[in-house]
Amino acid sequence: MAMSMLDKAAEKKDKSAWPADIAAEFEREAKNPNPCVGSTLLSENERSRVWIIRLAPGERVGFHRHVLDYFWTAVSGGKGRQHVHDGTTVEYTYAPGETRHETYGKDEFKVHDLENIGDKEMVFMTVEFKDSANRPMPLPEGVRPQAAAA
Repeated sequence: MAMSMLDKAAEKKDKSAWPADIAAEFEREAKNPNPCVGSTLLSENERSRVWIIRLAPGERVGFHRHVLDYFWTAVSGGKGRQHVHDGTTVEYTYAPGETRHETYGKDEFKVHDLENIGDKEMVFMTVEFKDSANRPMPLPEGVRPQAAAA
């Protein structure tokens, strides 16, 4: 049975003030919501969007906003830190194949970032479902994969 992140206890959870650069980035995202829930959009059709996140040790994907129902699978596993819109900083260890499902009601969302704090590359696949309670946010120009040249 799939769990939500609410079902998994963080290894570390902290409510202290974020570093100034993280706090400023969070404020920028609030004014200009980022719909890119992965590093690269691999595929999109009328029903779904498929994303990948690849993070080398020390790399971070910035704040992004989840409004659609989705699931992610940890391909490689690893250790990550997230700053979450409720003001918490959490750390988790992910096992290869670990999968979590998230569901959002009308006007609900989650904003967070993800930093690889482990010692090996961390890879996640994320699938968003467009037929969710919220409409998909438009993607910025240049995010969609270009058709292969003939």
